[in-house]
Amino acid sequence: MTDAITINLPIHGEMLHWGRRPTFEMVERIADGYPSDVSRWLIGAHTGTHVDAPSHFVAGGTTVDRIPLDHVVGPVRVLDLRGVDEEITARDLVAAGAEGARRVLFRTRNSTDALTRAERAETWVGLGPDGAEWLVDHGVVFAGLDYMTMEAPAHTGDWPTHVTLCGAGVVILENADLAHVAPGDYLMVCQPVPFEGREAAPAPTVLLPLPG
Repeated sequence: MTDAITINLPIHGEMLHWGRRPTFEMVERIADGYPSDVSRWLIGAHTGTHVDAPSHFVAGGTTVDRIPLDHVVGPVRVLDLRGVDEEITARDLVAAGAEGARRVLFRTRNSTDALTRAERAETWVGLGPDGAEWLVDHGVVFAGLDYMTMEAPAHTGDWPTHVTLCGAGVVILENADLAHVAPGDYLMVCQPVPFEGREAAPAPTVLLPLPG
């Protein structure tokens, strides 16, 4: 049996980010005579490895604290999509073996390219609109990608992939580091921070061997 695999990005001030860079201050320091170190962070809800809840693009949709547990915990299939240029299509999903999976993670060239940069890349691999529709039509409840947005570069004006997935109640995981994850089936435990009433939250995620 192999060890658990973390697919989380470390949080720090120089990391890839959406909006503001994360910052922190030390409220108390052992070096200053306090009994412990205490820090305070200012980060966006979409910082690092995080989930987008349906309410991100759907007014009145499910918020991050109300995501069903069985959407974010259970078997997940890691799909090898490293041969895709920019936009993952329905045909790509079928070819990679997505049929029959309720939860999917897309390992693309992002994990060793765009995800490793401190600034937004000019191009990256994202899920296209027809790929999003395929996931919804086939009962997928969770989809994750190795970049800070699930959207393909050509569609970041009207966000059709997010609209489709969020409208169907699909939970989106972004900034998943899959560089060292082999394609195949795993047991996933993804635990979004339950920010009450909010559209997104950091979501520490680990992959475990399937029992049996």
